[in-house]
Amino acid sequence: MSHDEEHIMSTSEKLVRMANQIADFFHSKPREEGIAGVAEHINKFWEPRMRRQLFEMLDDGTGNFNELVVAASARIRRPITPAEADLKLGLKPSPADVAASQK
Repeated sequence: MSHDEEHIMSTSEKLVRMANQIADFFHSKPREEGIAGVAEHINKFWEPRMRRQLFEMLDDGTGNFNELVVAASARIRRPITPAEADLKLGLKPSPADVAASQK
């Protein structure tokens, strides 16, 4: 077993790896088609928690994302926070939700 195989990936590392695998697939396409393909795939198949974590990492500048992933982020739907969901339903968000949404 190589050193890389022994390393247990964190959730963040797995997310970066998955996003970059999608980008690798679309690298053979013309740039605009690749960007659209990455965004479409993530919008269709990633649940909101995954997209939220993607945006947290992009916003913080963490994660070694492929350039196509970064370019596609403008076309990826940013999920709403739990506090925003409560407001849409007319509910008062909890203090924890308010604090989390202000990060």
